[in-house]
Amino acid sequence: MLFTFLLVVHAIIATALVGVILMQRSEGGGLASGGNSSGLMSARGAADFLTRATSVLATLFVVMSIGLAALATVARGPTKIDTSLVGKAAPISAPTPPPSADPLAAAAAQGTVAPTNGTAPAK
Repeated sequence: MLFTFLLVVHAIIATALVGVILMQRSEGGGLASGGNSSGLMSARGAADFLTRATSVLATLFVVMSIGLAALATVARGPTKIDTSLVGKAAPISAPTPPPSADPLAAAAAQGTVAPTNGTAPAK
């Protein structure tokens, strides 16, 4: 329950951070383009406020990210090791030798290869 609440707060902080960044004035003008000083704050006061708000929200975002990661590992970790499959593994067999370069060499050693001259196989 606490994790879900903190996750929602984290999403709100992320959304606010994106909004504050988009409202800042850039070389291209940004969303808050306009130098009209007849508003609530002067252009300089708005810039200072947005800069401070960005730094506070960014700090909160990073701290919440680290806190949520730590909380997720502690709260969701396994509490018991499953030992139900101990001793039920198949036995390990010896490795098979690699095949020889000549596939007919093994058959010739067993005497099952027919000679190429048409006579009966040698035993």
